[in-house]
Amino acid sequence: MDKRIITLSVVLICTFAVLTLLWNGIKNIKIDDFHPAGVIFVVDSSASNQAKLPEQKNFIKSVCNRLDPEDQVKIIRVSEDAYLIYEGTANTRAITKSMNEFTQYAPQDNGTAYGQGLEKAFGFATDMKKNNFVPAIIVIGDLENEGATTKQVNWDTLPSQVRKVKNSAPDLAMVFVYAHPQKLDMVKSKLNPVLGEQKLILSPEVNAEKVINKFLDAIGR
Repeated sequence: MDKRIITLSVVLICTFAVLTLLWNGIKNIKIDDFHPAGVIFVVDSSASNQAKLPEQKNFIKSVCNRLDPEDQVKIIRVSEDAYLIYEGTANTRAITKSMNEFTQYAPQDNGTAYGQGLEKAFGFATDMKKNNFVPAIIVIGDLENEGATTKQVNWDTLPSQVRKVKNSAPDLAMVFVYAHPQKLDMVKSKLNPVLGEQKLILSPEVNAEKVINKFLDAIGR
């Protein structure tokens, strides 16, 4: 009888210890606070960028393949003018169809309305934040100002534009890829004080694919 009582007591103590450990483990588990991302691509489809466009399309598809079904994507085509050519989920088939249709070569499209494209992207980012998306803007192209000056980037006022967006969307992330390192260095000097190292991601074309993981970290993935 005594042995049975001792055995039962040991079993109860062990069971209690295991349950205590399990309870403490469950209490310490942190449930991810998932927020869908709103990713806005600004893509240079001007005549001077056509040679690099196929590779850049693949980059866009690589990014979209890493996104979640709840995420939303917008693509702004930048050339003589800037306008939206896709919005929806990160469906690479639909994205490829839209890009093939609306980024085709046109000899008259020599301008690069990056300024106009970024203004649209900033508006979309602000709206998406209001709808509980984590906003991110990915700019793809050489960042050269060509064509109408009214549509070009004003690099002196760009930091204040980004700061205004950050006031309503503090988690804004921006990526600039496929530009020359000299141009990217200028972007860093302008925007790093506003966005910081974690939210501003830069890469020339030789390392473009390697920034995807950094981008995913920047949007909390």
